[in-house]
Amino acid sequence: MTSPDAPLLTRKELDAQLGGAARAWLDEALAEAAHAAAHPDTEPSGNAYAVPPWELRYAAAGRHCGLGHADSVRALLLTEARAGLAAVTRLYEQGTAAERRAVLLALPALDLGATAVPLVEDALRANDTTLIAAAVGPYAGERLDPHNWRHAVLKCLFTGVPVDAVDQLARRSRGDAELARMLGDFAAERIAAGRPVPADLHRVLALTAPGPSTRGPSAPGPAAPTVPTAPSEES
Repeated sequence: MTSPDAPLLTRKELDAQLGGAARAWLDEALAEAAHAAAHPDTEPSGNAYAVPPWELRYAAAGRHCGLGHADSVRALLLTEARAGLAAVTRLYEQGTAAERRAVLLALPALDLGATAVPLVEDALRANDTTLIAAAVGPYAGERLDPHNWRHAVLKCLFTGVPVDAVDQLARRSRGDAELARMLGDFAAERIAAGRPVPADLHRVLALTAPGPSTRGPSAPGPAAPTVPTAPSEES
């Protein structure tokens, strides 16, 4: 699989990196996905319990195209098939961690509105840092409500996922007094337990200070919130 901050590859980029057999397999897989998109009401082989061939390809992407390209291949399959909520949910719930991760990474490219938010919330309940990092990407940045988004930020701090993975972190943190309170409470708990405060916490806390758009043009505004002094994880 790709690293959490690696961008998904386009079809052209994949063609340049894959060998001949892998490219041929991908051609066939994408053709099956396109066929499913063009015939959304057709059950495979007339069996309502069978899955479309492209979904079987989804599971096999790493074996045929390499683990390093699996996320990109799976995301392409989902977009080419114009996967709906039922297919996305099925692939997530029945998939391996790598297959779930690819679903999360592909969500911004799918026309699902907010219907896939429960998948993001499920990933954020896990302790798999690769799933958490994928879950806090652009889809969460746009679709998670403030309460769940704040808890997603805390989950990253708790599990050690770099906050750089959190999409729209600066915009959504700005002027968020509730997030600042939660960060302060989290830091106080760590200090009371004799544990270091993650360095990323101080960074996010500074972002919660009101910006120009949240106060009057001539008002100086309050200073950035602070937490009690304690050794950070970088010290």
